Amino acid sequence: MDAAGLQRIWYHGAAVPGWLSALVPVYRLLRWLHRTPYRLGWRRATRLAVPVVVVGNLTAGGSGKTPLVIALVEALRARDWRPGVVSRGYGGRTRVPTLLDAHPDPAEVGDEPALIRRRTAVPVAVGRDRADAARLLLAEGVDVVIADDGLQNPALARDVEICVIDGERRFGNGRLLPAGPLREPLTRLATLPWRVCNGGTARTGETPMRLHGDRAVNLATGQVRPLADFAGRTVHAVAGIGHPERYFAALRARGIEVLAHPFPDHHAYVPADLAFGDGLPLLMTEKDAVKCAAFADETQWSVPVDAELPAGFVDALVAALAVLRAR
Repeated sequence: MDAAGLQRIWYHGAAVPGWLSALVPVYRLLRWLHRTPYRLGWRRATRLAVPVVVVGNLTAGGSGKTPLVIALVEALRARDWRPGVVSRGYGGRTRVPTLLDAHPDPAEVGDEPALIRRRTAVPVAVGRDRADAARLLLAEGVDVVIADDGLQNPALARDVEICVIDGERRFGNGRLLPAGPLREPLTRLATLPWRVCNGGTARTGETPMRLHGDRAVNLATGQVRPLADFAGRTVHAVAGIGHPERYFAALRARGIEVLAHPFPDHHAYVPADLAFGDGLPLLMTEKDAVKCAAFADETQWSVPVDAELPAGFVDALVAALAVLRAR
């Protein structure tokens, strides 16, 4: 079954095929096997010498984790912290712990880590073993580690877990993978007091977050234009993210006529993917742009987004981290 078919089942009320339901117990077993060595004490989570904040979600696919990570990095740095980011590097070829340089190749290290490194310039490390990758950050002098994803990975001990919730799609049909989008049962929410709701309407106990993008950056020249310049015009819109329709809807809300081209999350682009042959402007997400810049032309633009959070949320997080650092 393709990704579009799964989306219809998970989020749009389509019936769950029996064979898909039959795979849920297999998924439960794999989760149990993954966590059992830690429950029984055969393996122990690695505890770092600095606080660790994990930003994750309960569902497969995008919910806004990476923009939140970037926002937290910038907020912490503004408050004189020295944050670093660790990631598995999903979609990249690198498997061993690797510290990213100033111009990382997304094909090697993954699109999201490459984007975070380029946007923030803070130390970013990737690796299948997040604990080993995080140790590379300590050598760079960081005093707080933010893990991009990893809520379900028990190998790295954490002090704060932030669950990002898609405010529009929520938890879909509420079923575990692959019959639904859930990586963990919804009972896990009770253990996650730090919850951020991206878009939609935040519910009790959730902090609202909005993604705001008001500019476009030309991939070939670096020129920056107000996104409002594209209002009333027809553009190609490309999104290889977990929820492409969120991006397309945001452009339409600004009066832009969108020819939508959704791609799978973490798609590895080639020039032919963007060769529409009509000379119309092309607007893509920043996550897609890091993979397309090498072969971009002047019709192609990136639309960066910034996560907007209540100041009280960041203040509360900084206060919690300050207590941890003082121990």
